[in-house]
Parts: sequence; C-alpha cells; structure tokens
Amino acid sequence: MDNKLLEVKNLQVSIKTYRGEVQAVRDVSFSIEKGEVFCIVGESGCGKSVTAQTLMKLNPSPPTMIKNGEILLNGKDIVPMNKHEMKSIRGREISMIFQDPMTSLNPTQRIGKQIEEAVRVHETVSEQEARQRAISMLEKVGVPGPEERMLQYPHEFSGGMRQRVMIAMGLACDPQLLIADEPTTALDVTIQAQILELIKQIQQEKGISVLLITHDLGVVANMADKVAVMYAGKIVETGTCRQVMKMPMHPYTKALLAAKPTTDQTKGEKLVCIEGMPPSLLNPPKGCAFADRCSYCTEKCRNEQPKEKV
Repeated sequence: MDNKLLEVKNLQVSIKTYRGEVQAVRDVSFSIEKGEVFCIVGESGCGKSVTAQTLMKLNPSPPTMIKNGEILLNGKDIVPMNKHEMKSIRGREISMIFQDPMTSLNPTQRIGKQIEEAVRVHETVSEQEARQRAISMLEKVGVPGPEERMLQYPHEFSGGMRQRVMIAMGLACDPQLLIADEPTTALDVTIQAQILELIKQIQQEKGISVLLITHDLGVVANMADKVAVMYAGKIVETGTCRQVMKMPMHPYTKALLAAKPTTDQTKGEKLVCIEGMPPSLLNPPKGCAFADRCSYCTEKCRNEQPKEKV
C-alpha cells in the first residue's frame, strides 16, 4: 500500500534576475509519508524556501519558473494546474506558516475576520459557523480569551501569539500537509520551544504531515521523522533523523553538525564554523557544490556530481 502523501520528482526551479538565471532548485526529489514530519535543513540561500513555496506555487511567475519536474499530491501533479485549481488546494489540502506572521497577516483586518475568511474560501458555511470555527481554532492553539481576541488587530498580539494565529489559520480547513517555513526564526528561545511543541502536538492529534524548513539542527533533532539536507539548490543527503544526526554521510552534513553549539562547551572556546560561502547559482559548479569548502575534496569532486546520500 502506497503511503506517500507528497512526492517531488526532479524539481528544477530558476529565477530570472538582471544578472542572469539563478538555478535556485536543482533536480530535487523527495517524498513525504502520511502523518510524517519531514525536515529540510541547510544554510540560508540553499533553496529551502523556494522549494517549499513551489509546492504551493506561491513564487511569482515571472521571474520564477518551474523548469522541470513533478509535484505529486495524492498522486496528482500540481505543476500544470492553473490559479483557479491551485486556489482549491491551498488551505484545504496544503497550508503554510511563514517566517514572520506580521508580514503575512493583514494589519487592517481583525484577527477573527482573517481566520473566518480562510474557512469560508474553502467551505460552504454560514458566517456564524465560520466564527465558531475561528474561535475554536484560536482556543486549540492556546490563544487565551479567544472570543475577545477575535476582535483585535495583529499589532495587538505578541510575536508568539501572532504565530499561533497563523497556525490556527493554516489548520482551519484540516489540511493534509502543513508547511512550516522557519516558523520560529523571529521568536525568542522560550517562545520557539512553545510553538514547535504546539506544531508537534497538533500534528500527532490530527495525524497530518508536516514539512518543516529550518537551519536549526536542534529543531531537527526534536521534531523530524525524516531529514533532507540541502545545499546550493540540491539535496545532498536524506535519511531518518537518527541516521542523519548520528551517522552523517555527506561532508556538508558533517560540517553542519560540527558547527552546532553544545551545552558542554567551555567559556572562551571558539565555535566551529564552515569556512567560505556557498557558490553562485548563476553558474553552478560542474562537480560537487561543496568542494571549495570541503576538507575531503579531491579532483574527482570538482568534476563529477556526487550521488545523493540516502
């Protein structure tokens, strides 16, 4: 029995700029099972967010172009779908939580109206039913006094509470897949832990799949069932959380893990960092994109693309 909810095959996404065509996502393939938490981890600029937004076709086109590949949701390819077809999928089958909720919420509308709208776009319900659903969702995500909070505007909420509102909106229509793109980046450490725990709790209660985009390996260790490590627009390693964290195969994965701060570091001890910068994706290297930063690099690495470590 096929348990795959989402399957991405040979996805290639480019962005046209005044300097040329940036190959942001290069031949990426992965799959997410039903009820699974799948993490994509990597440095900023490696293509994580472009990949996530492509799954909902949210990247503006032009300048963004899907050059090749398939995105199969329950076996149906969404790449050729038009705007009307995608509108029926966004929110209902796939929802997304973004990095900064303040830029995703409408500052001129009350919170309640925004959640109600998310419900009424996809379901034929009365205004009263939509309101009750919104109150229920705010309560579920831990917003105190949900009936009063419904009447407030985004600026009246703290960062953590705004992110809870975004989660409520994302889950209002019971999607099968929730994409969380760096959902705790703008929050302090304590609130980060609360939001991640909330996502995990809701995922387990509802049995939904979660695609979590992050650069934080601590988040990966606490949340992920499966992990894909992304670098310079390509997935270089995929495996279970234990495999990737305990037995990394690719030099980039090893370097990321070595750079992770630990609780037993002594005062004054220098943090490990990965020297150099990722390559330009205007003209990606012929061989391994990590070669210039890798201590294991050989001439073969510079001339041949390595196979993804699975």
